[in-house]
Amino acid sequence: MRHTLKSARAVLCGVLILSCLAAFAQNPPAQTTHGINLQNMDPSVKPGDDFFTFANGGWLKRTAIPADRGAIGVFTALADLANKRTVSIIEDVAKSNPPAGSSDRKIADLYNSYMNEQAIEAKGLSPLEPQLKKIATIGDKKQLALALGESLRADVDPLNNTNFHTRNLFGMWVAPGFQDYQHYNAYLLQGGLVLPAREYYLSDSQHMRDIRAKYQVYVATLLKLAGFSDPDARAERIIALEHAIAEKQISFTDSEDVQKANNTWKQSDFAVKAPGLDWAEFFRGAGLTKETSFTVWQPTAFTGESALVASVPLDTWKDWLAYHVISEYAGVLPKPFADENFAFFGQTLTGTPQQRPRWQRGVMVVNGVLGDAVGQIYAKRYFSPEAKAEAQAMVANIIESFRKRIDALTWMNPTTKAEAKAKLNTLYVGIGYPEKWRDYSGLEIKPDDIVGNLWRDNLFEYQRDVARLGTVVDRHEWSMTPQTVNAVNLPLQNALNFPAAILQPPFFDPKAPAASNYGAIGSVIGHEISHSFDTSGSIFDSKGRLRNWWTKADFAHFEAATHKLALQYDTYKPFPDLSVNGQQTLGENIADVAGISAAFDGYRASLKGKPAPVVDGYTGDQQFFIAFAQNWASKARDATLRQQVMTDPHAPGRYRAATVRNIDAWYTAFHVKPGETMYLTPAERVRIW
Repeated sequence: MRHTLKSARAVLCGVLILSCLAAFAQNPPAQTTHGINLQNMDPSVKPGDDFFTFANGGWLKRTAIPADRGAIGVFTALADLANKRTVSIIEDVAKSNPPAGSSDRKIADLYNSYMNEQAIEAKGLSPLEPQLKKIATIGDKKQLALALGESLRADVDPLNNTNFHTRNLFGMWVAPGFQDYQHYNAYLLQGGLVLPAREYYLSDSQHMRDIRAKYQVYVATLLKLAGFSDPDARAERIIALEHAIAEKQISFTDSEDVQKANNTWKQSDFAVKAPGLDWAEFFRGAGLTKETSFTVWQPTAFTGESALVASVPLDTWKDWLAYHVISEYAGVLPKPFADENFAFFGQTLTGTPQQRPRWQRGVMVVNGVLGDAVGQIYAKRYFSPEAKAEAQAMVANIIESFRKRIDALTWMNPTTKAEAKAKLNTLYVGIGYPEKWRDYSGLEIKPDDIVGNLWRDNLFEYQRDVARLGTVVDRHEWSMTPQTVNAVNLPLQNALNFPAAILQPPFFDPKAPAASNYGAIGSVIGHEISHSFDTSGSIFDSKGRLRNWWTKADFAHFEAATHKLALQYDTYKPFPDLSVNGQQTLGENIADVAGISAAFDGYRASLKGKPAPVVDGYTGDQQFFIAFAQNWASKARDATLRQQVMTDPHAPGRYRAATVRNIDAWYTAFHVKPGETMYLTPAERVRIW
């Protein structure tokens, strides 16, 4: 669970207030089940044969995926509640008639600008015309380089985002330096693609060929709607260019290897190492002329993509730039553009039949642009000091459990143990909401200009990040908003964020037994702590510096255990022709195994020697594991599931629930025996932390 949302651009292709929903948000239905949900279970299934269905079979039988979703699960139910609460906040803010320029006024104006469909239709394509005219006037490759630099945005996060690519030719990430961990550094990453991953362009499977055919129709249709001549030929050339870019890029799995990403290029190195692009003009357009060096995440992609700038005709690049701008903002253009955008990105790519209600998409836009402004109100209204104190106590307990697990490791050298415990001792854990809120005073929001609002927001975020380069790192900065149903580990800050929206039932319920709380939110907490010691986190020290703090023998043992886990996940096949990629999902799988282990120890410690209460015939240990599996109750459409398997570092929910196969206590709790489907011999079980 390491997703971040840095801007509203992620919702444009997905993207009237219903008063009854606001009332629901003010008074959500009372929680009737405190602890594991028996109605969600299917006790006819043996736990040792299919623990996911045993814990969630009842939910699976009665739950249908809504027409406006590609998938549904526990997380989406909480996200829906957070959205309903947020829309009530927006309504209340609008009714208060806030002063011009205030954050509250910006919230109301941004939401209204998205909801005002009449104004969007009346403006047509005119909000993008200045950008399209500017692209049309590009006269040579030098001017192209300047335009490519001007399009650079801080829109990638390789350590905490499933999206490793940007629609611009390259993307930038501003974060603590790998070596100079005390200051913000510029990381440059490969980009240029619109489809979810390079495999969508390169795979020869029938499924991918069908998607590419529909994608070409989409590109041509958008160009036709925008008034371009000969749209079919232009679309063919654009897709050929994106295919060539995909060939130059490295895979998702290779991009996850942080050691391979540690490449420092001085600004003068780019012309030598990646010829073809006028880098001086690129950096001038990007406002980065004063930066002396960058970390280049995928050097071969930079070399290959830069060569394409020189070899591909200028007119093709201009069409590519124009199409990317139109597609990027299609969700907030008139209905013909928005409908085509959803038809491809929603229906074709994820199999989702219909759009979400417009108010929900409006909430997503507001959260993406003004997340902290909304979050400040959300945290005050929906997250009590008592809930924060209880969550902090649980976190402290699980951290202590993890510390004891490190002490108990027989294979780890004392010097490595000391470094591992130093990471725990300096770990910053943010609970509920940040200590310091974002300042939006420099962002202009207009009540009738949704395209301009989003354009200015993307530029505002970029300029903010550029201004931070070389400044001292704020290790307590959050990357998520309080209304986000998720959690995150930030290895370069040695920090965790647990937003308020996930710290509520069914994950965290003060009225539930300790067993179910530790199995649900406790395993999430343990998961995020464990990310400090996964394949990426394990190569950063207690200060967030990229450094090898392992002995050679210890790291060899760690790699052997993690390789064994990757092979285990390689055996899971959601489709006959598509398996889970054990290496791609390895970091998350390590965190699941270690996280549930630490959470179980924390649960046992919380009992203070007393027996856990039996609830509805289930022992405390059984409740713990059932609660863990019920976290992952989920259903997905085939297209959505395929996309997840190919592009997401998380395994599908069914296989995350299967983590229990590696936990000895699960076998004891449910009397799992040899011959049952999920049974692993003690030697086959993966033990890491």
